[in-house]
Amino acid sequence: MRNQRIFRLDILLTIVTAYASFTLRLENLTFSRGLYWSTFMVFACAAIFIVPFIFWRVGLYKRLWRYASGKDLLRIVVATTVAAILTGIFSFTLTHAIGILPPPRSVPFNFLLLLAVSTAVPRLVPRLLEQLKGQDQSDRTIPILIFGAGDAGAIVLQELQSNPNANLRPVGFVDDDVAKQNLHIRGVPVLGTLHDIEHLVTQYNVQQVIIAMPSASGKVIREITHRCERLPVLVRTVPSLHELVNGSIRVNQLRSVQIEDLLRREPVQTDLTSIGNLLHGRCVLVTGGGGSIGSELCRQALRSEPDTLIILGHGENSLFSIQNELEHTLKVSKNQKTQIKVVVADIRFAKRIYSIFEEYRPHIVFHAAAHKHVPLMEHNVVEAITNNVLGTKNLLEACQRAGTEHFVLISTDKAVNPTSIMGMSKRVAEMLVQLAVVRTAKHFDVVRFGNVLGSRGSVVLTFKEQIAQGGPVTLTHPEMTRFFMLIPEAVQLVLQAATMGRGGDVFVLDMGEPVKILDLARDLIELSGLQVDQDIEIVYTGIRPGEKLYEELFIDDEIHNRTHHHKIFLATSKVLLPLDSDTMINRLIQVALDNDTDAVLTLLKQIIPETQLSAANQIGI
Repeated sequence: MRNQRIFRLDILLTIVTAYASFTLRLENLTFSRGLYWSTFMVFACAAIFIVPFIFWRVGLYKRLWRYASGKDLLRIVVATTVAAILTGIFSFTLTHAIGILPPPRSVPFNFLLLLAVSTAVPRLVPRLLEQLKGQDQSDRTIPILIFGAGDAGAIVLQELQSNPNANLRPVGFVDDDVAKQNLHIRGVPVLGTLHDIEHLVTQYNVQQVIIAMPSASGKVIREITHRCERLPVLVRTVPSLHELVNGSIRVNQLRSVQIEDLLRREPVQTDLTSIGNLLHGRCVLVTGGGGSIGSELCRQALRSEPDTLIILGHGENSLFSIQNELEHTLKVSKNQKTQIKVVVADIRFAKRIYSIFEEYRPHIVFHAAAHKHVPLMEHNVVEAITNNVLGTKNLLEACQRAGTEHFVLISTDKAVNPTSIMGMSKRVAEMLVQLAVVRTAKHFDVVRFGNVLGSRGSVVLTFKEQIAQGGPVTLTHPEMTRFFMLIPEAVQLVLQAATMGRGGDVFVLDMGEPVKILDLARDLIELSGLQVDQDIEIVYTGIRPGEKLYEELFIDDEIHNRTHHHKIFLATSKVLLPLDSDTMINRLIQVALDNDTDAVLTLLKQIIPETQLSAANQIGI
């Protein structure tokens, strides 16, 4: 209905504008009594047909003008210019053909200027009224500062200005770029840098600070949040680039700063072309597909449009969840034709795995299924071996039977000079991959990384639960450090490493500097709006069986070099695996199946000479 009224108004204003164009040129309101009346009639009739048609083609009747932007104003300029030019050309041609006076040459120019004004004013008035209404309500809105005067900051500002129901009123930007100081973005000034934050919060009575820097590193986010901790403001942020997969930022995506924001590193640059070439149109199988890493592998693999995506796992609930999510993604995308197959299976049962591989014959396998909880595996030695070692062996043999070209084992930094059963089981799994390459010369490789934030069993989730319960937060040792990665970041690098593997390679992901768990706990407590030792106490419980004080990334006999991807190392062993490694691993699996824990521990020390078993396991507990 609104567009119909605008259409009728355009017809009326077009006639008035045409009449005014002749009046201005002839300087006579009563020119209708002279020679140019017929000329005016031709010009006006042409304009009545041409102007609405051009406006319709340009899309001026499909706009909601209360949310008009600079692009909409440009659209008006283009539409009126084209309409005026066509009207002038048609009028000159038709008057010449019927033998009457052509319109004066200045009339089309007058018409253009007047038409632009008469078109813009009715459409932009609603926008102006909306802004005036917003100013009238400024006393009832929350004054905020936007940290980051870049593209993301401009998008956040536009969203806030277009959504008055958000009740947030940007009073200015904060940005450390000196060149941006005193500039204005959509009428909002850049007021200062991070060092001015205290003064600006007081001067403008700011109640919220929005960090609009999705590509910022954790160090930058940490500095901003620490600066704001002493101020009476709520700090919120837009999601990181890993979360903004669709490239848009909306008001409802603003959220409180999380620990993942403080620890995130510079954005990982992934070669999407090489990943797409590896996965597109192929059969991809992910073990542990319902887990934290496995499910994210499925999400990101789906973007490369494989022919078939097989999600293999043992827990039916988690598999059901990721299946529903991915099928919804396919339904929304519409164009993608990937088949999603969910297979419930235990990788320890060889015949079952062989039959699955025989049926689907996957081109590439990502092996993310594993027991990974260190203290728990110290007391379940046999389970760690049968799942992490026997399961990997079954998968590798199934790959060889089915002709699988690529296999990627997801390993851990705990496999380096291991002190835990879990770490040792993963080290043996790495050895199995290297032994399989000797037999097959296929692209079977290993990717090794550290703790993954937000994964099941992550220390962050434990800390959050303890804080929610009022504390205390329990740490094993004040000097304990760990390497951390975000789930999407880790998976991107796994996919990238898969494109680089030549067979038998061990890729180690660059996770930056290790993080003290104590600092992690303190940050989480403070992000929850609480004070360490006042609201939440930190208690030390002692190092648990199998735990290290710090983790390592490379085995002593490995040499490592950066690959062409700056976030991925290639580790190469200077020492060949013993000739009897295969035999010893088979014996290890057999004694585990026999439930002989003592024999398992003895063989592990022989297979992995650099291992350092905890005192508890040395006596077979």
